[in-house]
Amino acid sequence: MDCCNHQCEACHKHKERTPEEMKALINRLNRIEGQVRGIRGMVEISRRYVGDEAKQEECREKIMTASGFLLDLVNDVLNMNKLESGAVTLEEKPFNLRQMVSEIVTMVEGQAWHENVQVSCKTLAWNHENLIGSPMHLHQVLQNVVGNAVKYNCPGGSVTISCEEKGFDGTTATFLFTCADTGRGMSAAFQQHAFEAFAQEESGARTAYKGTGLGLPIAKELVEQMGGKIHFESELGVGTTFYITLPFRVDPNPPKAESAKPEQAASIKGAHILLVEDNELNMEISQYILEGAGAIVAQAGNGKEAVRRFSESEPGTFDCILMDVMMPLMDGLEATRTIRAMQRPDAATIPIVAMTANTFSEDEQRSREAGMNLFLNKPVDSGKMLQTVLECLKMGGENAL
Repeated sequence: MDCCNHQCEACHKHKERTPEEMKALINRLNRIEGQVRGIRGMVEISRRYVGDEAKQEECREKIMTASGFLLDLVNDVLNMNKLESGAVTLEEKPFNLRQMVSEIVTMVEGQAWHENVQVSCKTLAWNHENLIGSPMHLHQVLQNVVGNAVKYNCPGGSVTISCEEKGFDGTTATFLFTCADTGRGMSAAFQQHAFEAFAQEESGARTAYKGTGLGLPIAKELVEQMGGKIHFESELGVGTTFYITLPFRVDPNPPKAESAKPEQAASIKGAHILLVEDNELNMEISQYILEGAGAIVAQAGNGKEAVRRFSESEPGTFDCILMDVMMPLMDGLEATRTIRAMQRPDAATIPIVAMTANTFSEDEQRSREAGMNLFLNKPVDSGKMLQTVLECLKMGGENAL
């Protein structure tokens, strides 16, 4: 009997694919083959223009774009196959939801900046943020949905993310994640197939972005495996809103909040800091870190407001400025240049810190050219933030001598 059962299990594991599964597999392989052929074609073209540097550069750019898409496609195909075969194992580990959402926002801010799309985040009613679940898969779901909202948006559009705790039964909290965009929206016909693999709008609006067509199906599979639900509302030419409901066990032994090191807390206690950040959640986290160490924080939601607050303050009011780089109305670089050009004694000397997710050397160079003194990577690490403020205070003291 055991032998028979074992054989049945083996048969089940190696069962033949259904016609629908075979069709989906062939479709995925065809997509990969198409990208490989495209890359090979560009290599052949480049060989014909050996002495033409401009054409060579054009070919290299197209090869990099195609290979990047191919990598995304292969990863998504592998992830989809794992999900369909039941090979994905959900984690059960503690994580902080507030930090998770902040990381997602920070990751898409760079893409949104280049697309001229504003990303904002609202945290509504939360009673619990230290949870137990599968943070890696939650991260993937949110990144897919929010990334699509930016990708398929319109220049000058917006993406608003919110998270609200909807219920708690004593051990498990249920959260509603909402992602609303002002993008192109979906046609009624496409909405019926949005969660199907490789589904795309027939119009050029969506295909122009070269999405893999697997982001939403993967998100749906993961959400359902985590015991949640996902749905959306969309109107063509108006935008789309996704709703994701997920349950998580509340961590019964949450980690204690990190406190500043004695020397850091003593050194920045009483320091007046102008914190400039357009993202509500990032502002909340940064303010919590700074005020927890004894600093006095004034807020500005964009570069224009930062310039106004600084210009209306008495000289010497602020000890330093923590300036987000990518913001609407006026970005951090322009705001810094405007402050440096003011005719007041502290305009040229007040330490200004660039806060950004862009960590390339050219980004740091642009920040320094604008007049910023230091560079702080996002997502913000509490220890690094406090250390950076300490450096600012030392710089301010030296400038005053």
